[in-house]
Amino acid sequence: MSSLAGSSPHVVADQSEVFAFIGSASTFGLAAPPVRIDTHGAVVVLAGPFVYKVKRAVRFPFLDFSTLAKREAACRTEFAVNAVYAPSIYLGVVSIRRGADGGLRFDGAADGEVVEWAVKMRRFPHDCTLDRVAAAGGLTPALMADLAQVVAASHEAGERRLDPAEVDTNAMYLEQNAEAFAEYPDLFAASRARAIIAAGREAFAGNRGLLVSRCLGGYVRRCHGDLHLRNIVLLGGKPTLFDAIEFDERIATCDLLYDLAFLLMDLVHRGFADQSNLLFNRYLWLADEAHLEGLAALPLFLSIRASIRAKVTAAGLDHLDGAARDREAAEVAGYFDLADSFLAPVPARLVAVAGLSGTGKSTLAGRLAPRLGRAPGAVHLRSDIERKRLFGVMESEQLPPEAYDAGAGEAVYAALARKATAALEAGAAVVVDAVYARAHERAALEAVARNAGVPFAGLWLTAPEDVLVARVEARRGDASDARADTVRAQQRYDTGPIGWSRIDATPTPDRVVAAAWDTLERADSLSRSGEFI
Repeated sequence: MSSLAGSSPHVVADQSEVFAFIGSASTFGLAAPPVRIDTHGAVVVLAGPFVYKVKRAVRFPFLDFSTLAKREAACRTEFAVNAVYAPSIYLGVVSIRRGADGGLRFDGAADGEVVEWAVKMRRFPHDCTLDRVAAAGGLTPALMADLAQVVAASHEAGERRLDPAEVDTNAMYLEQNAEAFAEYPDLFAASRARAIIAAGREAFAGNRGLLVSRCLGGYVRRCHGDLHLRNIVLLGGKPTLFDAIEFDERIATCDLLYDLAFLLMDLVHRGFADQSNLLFNRYLWLADEAHLEGLAALPLFLSIRASIRAKVTAAGLDHLDGAARDREAAEVAGYFDLADSFLAPVPARLVAVAGLSGTGKSTLAGRLAPRLGRAPGAVHLRSDIERKRLFGVMESEQLPPEAYDAGAGEAVYAALARKATAALEAGAAVVVDAVYARAHERAALEAVARNAGVPFAGLWLTAPEDVLVARVEARRGDASDARADTVRAQQRYDTGPIGWSRIDATPTPDRVVAAAWDTLERADSLSRSGEFI
């Protein structure tokens, strides 16, 4: 893993002495050499209780650490930015100086020549970053809910950038990606690369007006900028963001959905499509309703993120060989495939999951959503969540009886219809779960699909009263306030004729999902033949 200029066209200076210094056990008084991690832009060493990160002397179109002054500035900015996200991790910036004896020292004599700078951090267990948690099967629904809250909070705190020119950074990314793809013809097939960039340019042109509107509305902010699983760690059982972008304000300044898109893409890339969809919807439940309109730009954001990850991973191959290089080259190919697939058109559709309390509507809707529409799956609208938003309370907070009167119910169903319309118009699939016990409520939702020009399928879940009572009584920490008396009262509802497909909700969740999916596939087949609308 040479650091010599000439080993890569992007390396501009020889840092081999510095890397030997930070890679030596004697530097830190250790019995064995510290663990070294190489990336395209830095060398990181794990030394005892601390971590030291040295910027590489490299120049890329998207990153410039070519001078000592630029690397110092990047280190100081990295500390300032990340101390906000993770103050317990980021400890400061230290110099590497040459002593009178010619040797290197951390923060040596003040008159010693500074040869490099490093960010000093407190070390945390290596298996606590979310990429490793994911590999161990630890991405639980509770963790994804916590992560959505952390990301949403970071976005809420971000400084608003109201200059419409900021949106043209997306066009810059497309051109930089085109250059990077051309630089590695053995990794990126020219014809596919041209098609990806062309589709990206078309998507940007079609969404530029929307992106400018979102910028003026305050949805472009100073964000983390590098939000993927390896840059999130569990501290005290809670996800904590770290390693935010420090080297370019243009990259860190972005649409909030573009920041989120990196994390959604990373989950999909790693094979966690269900978790990606859950995070996506959890974020939407917390965030401003205007993001539903912004979903029109999400395929572009996802594709750009995958393309950037492909080119950045390709750039890091210069520092690898053997099996490690082969593994990373396979990663490049995977990102490249995703960049292509995200821009492929996928028709929108509207699915309703209805039934009385306790039938498992939210469970089924949550299981269906990742498999509907384009990545990262369908927008999941839930009446219980909308009701809590309407009254301004936390998801698990119990509402008073007046929150369930006729007026409140009408407001909730109107919100569901409005949000479904916005998401469908943005090209996303939508799955709505609510009781829909009244014929006019069902008709209104069907009209949403009809007006949007998308296919509709309604699923009506059924189960015996005793099963429903047992289920609602067993709930803990759920958004639904339904209890046994709610179920019994609902038995007296006059639902009128129900034309939606009935599904027995008494079997296991897996069997209910299978039955629902069979019903949707039959509906698709009838729709294609013109027999079902």
